[in-house]
Amino acid sequence: MLDLGGYAQNRLVDISPNDIERIEVIKGAAAAAIYGSRASNGVVQIFTKRGKEGTPQVTVGSQFMVSQLRKKLAYNNYPFRFATIGGTDLANADLTQTPVTRYDLQDEIFRTAIGTDDYVSVSGGGGGTKYFASGNYFRNQGIVKNTDFNRGGGRLRLEQTIGTKARLSVGANYNLSHSSELPNGGINEAYGVLTGFIFANNYINPAPDPNTGRYPSTAANITRTNPLEAINRFDFQQRTSRFIGDAQLNLTPFAGFSVDYVLGYDASTQVASGFIPSGSTAPTFTTGLARRADLTTILVNNDLTFSYKRDLTENFNSTTTVGGTLQYQRGFSTGIQSIGLAPGIVTTATGTVAGSGEFRNERTIRGAFVQQTFGLLNRFYLTGALRVDAASVYGPKVRTQVYRKGSFSYVLSETDFWKNGPLSRLVPQLKLRASYGEAGNLTAIESYQRFTNYDPVALGTQPGLAPSTLQGNKSLGPERQREIEAGVDASFLGDRVGIEFSVYDKKVFDLILRRDLALSSGFLTRIDNIGNMSNRGVELLVRATPVRSSGGLTWNVTGTFTHNKNRITGIPGGLVTFPNGFGLVAAVEGRPLGTYYGTYSARRPDGSLLLTPGGLPQRERGIQGTFGAANTPQRGADGQPSGTLLNGVLGDPNPRYVASLINEVAFKNLSLRVQFDTQQDFSVFNFTERVGSRETFGGLEIYEAELRGEKPKGTSVNEYTTFDKWVQDGSFVKLREASLSYLLKPKFLGLRDVRFSLTGRNLLVFTKYRGYDPEVNAAGQSNAVRGFDFVEVPIPRSASLGFTATF
Repeated sequence: MLDLGGYAQNRLVDISPNDIERIEVIKGAAAAAIYGSRASNGVVQIFTKRGKEGTPQVTVGSQFMVSQLRKKLAYNNYPFRFATIGGTDLANADLTQTPVTRYDLQDEIFRTAIGTDDYVSVSGGGGGTKYFASGNYFRNQGIVKNTDFNRGGGRLRLEQTIGTKARLSVGANYNLSHSSELPNGGINEAYGVLTGFIFANNYINPAPDPNTGRYPSTAANITRTNPLEAINRFDFQQRTSRFIGDAQLNLTPFAGFSVDYVLGYDASTQVASGFIPSGSTAPTFTTGLARRADLTTILVNNDLTFSYKRDLTENFNSTTTVGGTLQYQRGFSTGIQSIGLAPGIVTTATGTVAGSGEFRNERTIRGAFVQQTFGLLNRFYLTGALRVDAASVYGPKVRTQVYRKGSFSYVLSETDFWKNGPLSRLVPQLKLRASYGEAGNLTAIESYQRFTNYDPVALGTQPGLAPSTLQGNKSLGPERQREIEAGVDASFLGDRVGIEFSVYDKKVFDLILRRDLALSSGFLTRIDNIGNMSNRGVELLVRATPVRSSGGLTWNVTGTFTHNKNRITGIPGGLVTFPNGFGLVAAVEGRPLGTYYGTYSARRPDGSLLLTPGGLPQRERGIQGTFGAANTPQRGADGQPSGTLLNGVLGDPNPRYVASLINEVAFKNLSLRVQFDTQQDFSVFNFTERVGSRETFGGLEIYEAELRGEKPKGTSVNEYTTFDKWVQDGSFVKLREASLSYLLKPKFLGLRDVRFSLTGRNLLVFTKYRGYDPEVNAAGQSNAVRGFDFVEVPIPRSASLGFTATF
């Protein structure tokens, strides 16, 4: 993925949802057996649509979409500001205020966005041939002004039966997408739109000067971008061309024996550009910026599987599967950046080249597995598997890993005493199961991250090399995990109620995490095998049909519940902080991964804040305890904190439990689906509010209390460094989706059916969290840094109205 200023696209956007037939999730030991090193977090399988024998069927669909900001941050609307700021005793004593006009910059940044999604497909087959072809065009505006995403593409799949023992399938998918984007800033950059908003003093009019057209700086005390200028003058774009193709050959030379070969090819090219004009308010780029980068990735996948199924006796059967895989990935990327641009020039061809680079990488993963399953009496099943994987990203001594799996299940409801007794009516189906599996994470690092890489530099006229900020680690080895799982699957009341219950214990050894280094090392970060981790929990899924009437009314309910307890151990020194967490996200011995750790407020024995003599909050001091031991606050003769600043655990981004509830009601041709999701008892680090509350900026409503005299002047300055205030409860209940559809079967124009639908997403959120949305992470998909809110573009509330017609 390319990053051009604090954002990167998830390449799942290259797949049209209309082409997806179904999605299956394989988790736990079952995934480890088949997919080995790529199954450490489970496997998501996406199955696309295929042709079916019969007369040609044409499907046409279109949607109109509307998106908007679900919730604005409460902004500072107080009509005065302090004449002096700074947080010193002298500044705090001056309570003089001057009148100002306040501006809600969010009204200038966000908009109601619209979009369309059009789709057409044709499928059919006969005489041993099946085909499927589709085309799609998606266009959607972003809720931030002057942003959008467009994608057009097509997919084709042909399947041919060859004789009676072979089948060949060939598929191809191509799409071309283009996006107009704006830098978001956040963790990595300081010239983003929302970064400019939160660092702005909202008493400064952001509009350009009517005479000169120049935009003023909206931050009086720090250099930050005027968000309106970023929207109207910055130009960041990205174009992606992607082809995904495959060929699948299936042979069945004799009964029970099959051979499957799959060849997959995935090639994509991303080209991104960025432009900031000279003379803008962007920090560090006042002379302008032109940037261009491209990334070409090629992935080839070969899978060969042999399977033999045989009934050894009437009640004893065997299934043997042997397979191998070879995956090869190669990438090429280049980038160039120029500053000091000539007026009117938007490319890197002018100005001074401030940086350029080229990177090439390749990675190979080889694997093989054997799996044996025995079935007895249609009720006992025993499976054992062994898989070997090797990845080129690790050193020769550790790259080859062996994974084992074993599972057992007993279908109790298939026994004679159960089927022939009264229990069969009460509990028609009951299965007990248990499994053990091992997996790894051979893709956790990039191709050459185990080395210290060097970049070319020039000292005067002499060429040279300089090490990167990432220190190499040749002893780095892969993660390994072991999981034990047990569960029960059952149905009740004539299959009107079904449950799936699992309990698991997963242990991960030699975690691969990027850690911060002391500046004296000469590097910023290093990837290490840091400690071990355990996950223990339960998963419950309940399906029920409370109503199933002969009049055509049905009501289905699906509920899920997951509780997981995470713990990390074996941390060097008891504490390791992670990049992109501002030194406040860490691996703490005995705590969950990603624990928030930092300074916190001094308090009295009753839990109330211990204020300074001037009435201001302050940080706790005392004796820092070793990890596993409590800190010891200290008080001086004046009753105020004394000793060294104390750091401690502030919160946990991992929810105590995650649950969902889906209700589906259908009456004849009308159907309604409503989904609620919840996550409870987890923390979010609200850096957005932390910045917006400080007197230096003061753009959020929380700062008004100081201006009104409800809190002493200087409170916001002191609260800025007491980080416990900004670790907030993110618990929520969210109406994730509600959809209503109606099916018609007209008798004209060759129509088979027409379905009209109205769908809303992210409609309601019940939460005490004060940010845009508790589902947020400025560090993207990082496993270590999570729940970090720093003015990320929030999840919008959206609605779509569409139809699908089949001929």
